[in-house]
Formats: sequence, structure tokens, C-alpha cells
Amino acid sequence: MLNVAILDDYQDSALEMANWDTLSEKAEITVFNDHIHDREVLIKRLRKFQVICAMRERTPFPKEVLKSLPNLKLLVTTGMRNASIDIETASELGITVSGTEGLPYPTAELTWALILALARNITVEHQSVKQGIWQKDVGVGLKGKTLGIIGLGNLGSQVAIYGNAFGMEVIAWSQNLTSDLAKGKGAKYVSLDTLMAESDFVTIHTVLSPRTNGLIDGSKLNLMKKTSYLVNTSRGPVVDEDALIKILEDEGIAGAGLDVFDLEPLESDHPLVLSDRTVITPHIGYVTRETYQIFFEQSLECVSEFLSGTPVRIINS
Repeated sequence: MLNVAILDDYQDSALEMANWDTLSEKAEITVFNDHIHDREVLIKRLRKFQVICAMRERTPFPKEVLKSLPNLKLLVTTGMRNASIDIETASELGITVSGTEGLPYPTAELTWALILALARNITVEHQSVKQGIWQKDVGVGLKGKTLGIIGLGNLGSQVAIYGNAFGMEVIAWSQNLTSDLAKGKGAKYVSLDTLMAESDFVTIHTVLSPRTNGLIDGSKLNLMKKTSYLVNTSRGPVVDEDALIKILEDEGIAGAGLDVFDLEPLESDHPLVLSDRTVITPHIGYVTRETYQIFFEQSLECVSEFLSGTPVRIINS
């Protein structure tokens, strides 16, 4: 009997979203709803499993972890890209890494939810009404404001559509972007410094890579207007977290809407949680029923086809 682990199922939805009973005669499925930061504890938990299904980048699989899992034969990740898996080491160890498809629009939708929450003080007003206070703050409108998009790929392009629909001036920057490409996606190409300085809302949609790690550091944040907002639904390390905390504490920007962080899950006493200038969500950009159905149904397919000797959507082929 094969041992299969499903990791970081926070909502306890894996068994609901796909019919894992189809593997009942071949595999024993174990679902873990918690998250483990401690590497040694993680290795001890996972050592017996031949198959591990990971949820996005919640649990990293660097070289040290992979080498400590001698029974692992198949590592399934939701999505076709996972920067937290050492693909080269997996290949050297003979571990097949397979992925699933996903949906691009849920994260763009959450981005817009964060922008609106910041602009209209939704979380503040929500709590105020519950405390018996009727109207507490004055928000800002979006029409005529400048939306700066860092990374004009699939997600950034969708956000640009929303920005134009709201009557915003949309500007964009990414490392390979040109004026013509930006114009074709409803945006104006500008330099990164110009984007940071002129935008009323800066939203990040670039992938995490050595080139983008720490891309938005203190010097870039200091270019922003005091009335501007930063939104990050990409990856936490794209922004220098310490620098972001400092500029929020110094009231150097109006606020930040954040779905991603350096270390997740975020502790309840983290400065970004305690700040009254942030709107925080727990990395739910992709967390919709539609996305989860694709993730878990195709994760099941990856396991089933691997057992049949015909693995699908191999990332390290």
C-alpha cells in the first residue's frame, strides 16, 4: 500500500474537492491541516511517504529536505511552477515532480478587493459599525488616480483591465516590458522609479526570482507619496519587509494591502498584523472553490497516472 500525504490543507477541503477514494485499493491517504516550520519535525513526519502533494509554496522542499526523504518517489505541486522545490535535486534523486493547472483571475480579483478595502477603509468601517460607531473615516475614490503595476504578465494585465474600467491612469513596469507591449495591454510603460513616485496605488505581480528578491527595497518605498498605497499579492520577499514595516510606522505611505509575506503563516503579533495601516489576508489569492477543484482533481490525476506508469504534467522531465 502506497503512502500519500496531502500537505497544508488549511480548509480541510482536499477530500471534498476530489474523489480520492478511487485510490483506496492502492494507497492510504493522509491529510495534514497544519503547517510545520521546523525542518526536522517536517522530515520526521514525511519520511514514510512515497507520494507528497504540496499546496503551492506553503512547504518548501530544498535539497536538505529532499535528501532526507528516502522513500519519496512523486512530489506533486499545485500549479506548474514552484520556487520552493529544488527541481535539480529532485531529478538527481529520481523524484518525479508533477504539477497542475490553475486559474489566473482569482489573484487579480483579490488584488482589486485589497485596493478597494484600502481606498474606502472597509476593514476600519466594518469594525467601527460593530462597535456602534457610524462612519469613522473618509476614503478616496479611484477614478482619475494612477495605478502602477509592477509585472504586466497574465495577472498584471488583468489588473490593468480593472484599473481602466475604474477610470484610472494605468502605468506599468517590468524588466522586459516595452512601450508597445504596455500599450497593447492598456498601460503606459514607465521606469520603476517613476512608477513608485507617481502612483497612487502600486500593485506587484512579478514572479519571485533572484532578480526580483528584494526588488522593492527601502529606496524604492521612499519614492512613494505619503498618500499612496502598496498592494502585494505576488510573493512576500519581492518587498523588503523590514523596510515596509518602517515606512508604515513612519507614516511614509498611506497603507498597504498584503496577501503574501516572508514567512507564512504570519504570527498574530507580527508588526504588519498589528499596524493600523494594513489590510491583511492569509495568502488567499488563489483560494477559490474553482481553483481548488482544479488543484485537487489534477493532483489526484497526477498520483493515479504515476501509479499506472504514465505520469502527467512532469515539471522535471
